[in-house]
Amino acid sequence: MTEKPYPCLWFNQNAKEAAEYYCSVFPESKILEENPMVVIFEINGMKTMGLNGGPHFKFNESVSLVINCDSQEEIDYYWNTLTSNGGSESQCGWLKDKFGFSWQIVPNNLGKLLSSGKNDAMEKLMAMKKIIIADLL
Repeated sequence: MTEKPYPCLWFNQNAKEAAEYYCSVFPESKILEENPMVVIFEINGMKTMGLNGGPHFKFNESVSLVINCDSQEEIDYYWNTLTSNGGSESQCGWLKDKFGFSWQIVPNNLGKLLSSGKNDAMEKLMAMKKIIIADLL
């Protein structure tokens, strides 16, 4: 049986550092195996490969991981943790972590919040960096 596909993230010789960082951010995450070229790790059950590929390719916003959050507290945790130590904020719940990888930190009910009939919810979302759920109600 073929194994499920999983992402490979290209790092500039710091894949283990990145894997250790991600495993510290997300509960129930762990490093599965490693060698000088790759480190295989799980983020909340999602298998991921970190490749020590060198400086040739950089992350960009065309690929990101989405974290659906149940509360503002969860949004704040992931936002603050992933933007710390060299990460950066973007718009509409997007950010880059200290390795330059993009994440979307959004409430589970974002679709409902935007379709609730409040005419300015989308406009407010577009003006936000970190999503503030109360401002969309």
